[in-house]
Amino acid sequence: MLCGRPIPQGARSSKHHLVPKLKGGTHLGTVQLHQVCHSAIHARYTEAEITRRLADPAALQADPELARFIAWVRTKPDGFHAPTRTARGRTPKWK
Repeated sequence: MLCGRPIPQGARSSKHHLVPKLKGGTHLGTVQLHQVCHSAIHARYTEAEITRRLADPAALQADPELARFIAWVRTKPDGFHAPTRTARGRTPKWK
């Protein structure tokens, strides 16, 4: 889990391919994430960037920009979900 919060039954969640499928990660590792966490990753980073430097959970957690999001979302209930409206290149509300 990226944010350290449990994923309750019925909460929005999805599998994140550590190496994006379009970059050859179809049969490589995945992690189950809250949908809000998964959306935050893909709203901020290209698939090439995820492949190059963010292809494991520790790298995702250590990234300064994503760390700010993680600190913000950790204050939310386990089943929290909010639509991710941040387009690449725009400042997210957790900054």
